[in-house]
Order: sequence, then C-alpha cells, then structure tokens
Amino acid sequence: MMRSLICAALLLLFLGPAHAAEKPGQHAVATAHELATRAGMDILERGGNAFDAAVAVSAALAVVEPASSGIGGGGFWLLHRAEDDFSVMIDGRETAPAAAERDMYLDDEGEVDRDLAINGALAAGIPGAPAAWVYLAEHYGSMELAELLAPAIELAENGFPVDQKYQTLLNFRAHVMLRWPETSEIFMDGEDVPEIGYNIRQPDLAHTLRRLAEEGFDGFYKGEVAERLVDGTRAEGGIWTLEDLAGYQVVEREPIRATYRGYELITASPPSSGGIAIAQMLNIIEPFDLAAMDQVDRVHLLSEAMRRVYRDRALYLGDPDFVDIPTEMLLSPHYAAGLRTTIRMDRALPSAALAADPDLAPESDNTTHFSLMDGAGNLVSATLTVNLPYGAAYAPPGTGVLLNNEMDDFSAAPGEPNAYGLIGFAANAIEPDKRMLSSMSPTIVKGPERTAIIGTPGGARIITMVMLGVLDFIDGNGPESWVSMPRFHHQYQPDEISLERDTLDSEQIEALEHRGHEVSIRGRTWGNMHAVMWDRRSGQVEAAHDPRWESGSAEVGD
Repeated sequence: MMRSLICAALLLLFLGPAHAAEKPGQHAVATAHELATRAGMDILERGGNAFDAAVAVSAALAVVEPASSGIGGGGFWLLHRAEDDFSVMIDGRETAPAAAERDMYLDDEGEVDRDLAINGALAAGIPGAPAAWVYLAEHYGSMELAELLAPAIELAENGFPVDQKYQTLLNFRAHVMLRWPETSEIFMDGEDVPEIGYNIRQPDLAHTLRRLAEEGFDGFYKGEVAERLVDGTRAEGGIWTLEDLAGYQVVEREPIRATYRGYELITASPPSSGGIAIAQMLNIIEPFDLAAMDQVDRVHLLSEAMRRVYRDRALYLGDPDFVDIPTEMLLSPHYAAGLRTTIRMDRALPSAALAADPDLAPESDNTTHFSLMDGAGNLVSATLTVNLPYGAAYAPPGTGVLLNNEMDDFSAAPGEPNAYGLIGFAANAIEPDKRMLSSMSPTIVKGPERTAIIGTPGGARIITMVMLGVLDFIDGNGPESWVSMPRFHHQYQPDEISLERDTLDSEQIEALEHRGHEVSIRGRTWGNMHAVMWDRRSGQVEAAHDPRWESGSAEVGD
C-alpha cells in the first residue's frame, strides 16, 4: 500500500508542473518593427488572444513596413489553439486574376519580360491579406475587428518615422516608384528617398483600413475601395476586375506535420513549398549524427539535402487546388532513403545529375514574419509578403494600397528563373484564380519540454533558414541563437552553396570546394527571423528578433 502511495505521489509530482505549464501565463510577440510588436502586446494586455494579436500585428506591419508586407499582399498564418490542441494554416495567399494567361509575360521572342512581371499593375495578384484579417477575427479572435485595426489606422493617419530598413530597401525600388507620382508621393520625399526620421503619413490607407474595419470583407473587396482598386490597376495596364476581388476566398489548410528525433513539426502546407521541403530535408538527414560532425561535413550534408529538395520543389509543387501534388511520396521516409543513397560525404553531386525534366512535372526576398503566443498557450507563426521590396511599386490612386508583385512567383516559362533564381515547371504555371507557389514557411516545433515558434522572410532562402533554426532549437539552443546564427543555402539552381560572411573560414571553404562544391560568399546578410520559445516545464518564455535589422522588436509580458 505504501509503495502504491509513493508511486502515485511521484506520478503527481511529475505530471503537476507539466500540466500547469501548458498555460504559460506569459505572452510574447516578436516582429520586424517595434510599433507592430507594441500593437500586438497592447491587444494581449487588454485581454485579446493570440489570434486577435495576429490581426493587429499584421495590419500594423502593413503600415510601417510597406517594403515587406501590406494590405495589398498576402501570407500564411499558422495557428495552434491550446484548448483542443488544434492547428490550422490560414491561407491568405494572392491569386491570379481571372484574365491571367500562361504566357502573359512573354515577349514576341518568347522571352520573359521581367519589367512586366515585377513592376506595375500587371505584376499584381489579387490580395489576400485583408480577407485573412477579417477571417481570423471572425473565426478565431475574441475582439471586434475595428479594435484590432485601430492601431494600424492610427499609424497610417498620424504617420511613423522612417528607419534604416525602410530607407535601405526603398533605395532598391525608388527608380521604379517614380514612374507613378501619386505612389511616390506616399512613400518618398518628393523625388528623394526620405531621410531617417522623416514622417510617413498615409491618409488614403487609413481610409481604406477604416472601410475594412467598419464593413469587413465587403469594405475592401466590394464597393468604393474595390472600384478604385480596379480602376487604378486597369488604367496602368492591369487586368483586375470587380469579380476577381469579390470572389477572393480565404482557405483553411491542414498543416504539414513531420517528426524528427522526437520533435514534432507543424509547418506550412501548399501553396507553400516550405513545409514539405523542410520535412523532406529532415527525413534525408535523420540517420546522420549531426552533433558528431565537423562544420564542413555538416554544411556538405545539409547542402546536398537542400539540393535534392529544391529540385523536387521545381518539379512537383504548386497550388494544391490546381495540381495533384505527390505529398505522400515526397514525405515518405522510403523516398528520403532513396535520395539519401545518392549522397556521398566525400563528393558533391552536381545539380545537372539531378536534371529537372519538365515532362515529370504535373516559385520572396522582402517578406516579413512574426511569432507570438498568449498566456493560454495559443500560438501564431505568420509569414506575410508583397514579394520584392515595395511590391510592384504602384498604388492605385485614392486607396493607399501598395500592390504586390506576386505574379512573379509563378513560373512564367518552363525552367525560367524568377527574381530569386527559383525555377519551376507546369505545376506552378500561371492559371486564372490559381495561387502562386511560395517559400514562406511559418513553423511551430514541439519537443519533449520546449516549444518553438519560428519563421523568416528571405525569398528562396526562407526554407533553409527555418530548417537551420529548427536544428539549432533541437540542439538545445534558445531563440537568440536561432535568429543570429550564420546562414548558408543551396537551392539546386544555381549550383552553389551561398554563405553569409563569416559563416566559414577559408580552410573550410577550400575543403568544400575540394569536394566539388561551388561556394559563393554574399556581400549582404539575408533573412529577418523573429522567434518565440516556451519552456513548458519551467513556464519560461523567451522571444528574440534578428540582429541583422535594428527595426525588429521582441517583448515578453505577464
């Protein structure tokens, strides 16, 4: 009897803290801009849940970080609801207009006209972000949409100061924005890139946000705002119609789930390529003891896994409502084992030996990400985008809506690289109402004791950055390490390992080159990762933002 009581007491002692920690009490927000972080924290401190905060953060980022996301763009919101252990991905990805055609960006010689594909009204897909905000508030939030959009409306009306990131990224696109004086007037200081501290006010955007707050979906996709959007796009060569806007639909998608060494990944599903790709890479490397490897072996192995996965991305992945994606095959450990047999640790396999045959086939750098959780243990990992910095660099007059240029994420021609060098075939060809393939990879990882919320912008490199962060988490490190660790990347084509500066020393680079790798050291860093970690045993919550950009912000509150 005494022995049974002791066992019961020990069992209660073990289960008690773990059960209590399933509600951390603390909340946390990590975003690319301190004003967006503050908007999310304010909602949480007023009693809103994580999904309410996600709307407030998304809308605030749309105002203060127009280079990376916006009401004229889209994204993926990965949600985990604590009370019933329910996870879902809210797909607010942009769609091709109904008049879109497969060859719409080809010139008379059959070559892709890059200017049409990335600049101006014809480059824009139908936005999904505002519909997703409404959907989140109505189906998962606990507060009124007007309350959630109020911080963004105030920021648009009263303005915010230009920071280094805003100025740096505008330098890349200012020459395009100057084509449309009404657009450059919003984001620039006359014909000049504004100085740091210059106040950016967007009264037209404030009006658009108010219509959305008051009328929900119809406030953006129908009526006055929709008419101005359509008139403005068509006046500049676009093909949007009122029917395109009114017909937009948010889609709930089952996340991709994977396991690796006792850790469960919940991650983005198609039309994101990220979840499948990350799961594939982890399947390929699982039998290897990464902890016992030196850095050269580790980079070599991971690059070989990246190479094979990006080849499959080009061949098989697209909008699941249009393409029969062989998900079961791609996620199969047996398929991974087959790919693994082609990896030699002493020699790189050239990408040409993994030729992407289009007959087998039935994809941004400036994007943004935020991670957050509330005191009840609800989690959100969200990655949002307008594609290139400042999207298409065009805003239809009277709307304040800076359009995306996400149509470039389709494959404009078989095997033709997009702005990020990613190639694609029929699975990601342009079709009316289709969603373009994305690399956005919002991810939640649950281990035996700790949970991670992680993601980043970075175009083609998003997938590999998230995978490296996940591996660092599994190695036992915290979010400060995930967001700051040096990065490397391989995407099948071009056939090279890209390195951030100081990732490897000269001897390590030489060793990789000796194995047959082409190694490229990039002058610029990449990514802007924001992450949250919850230690479920201790209840401690940590949040971190990427040190590569000073504008990021992470807060933890009680």
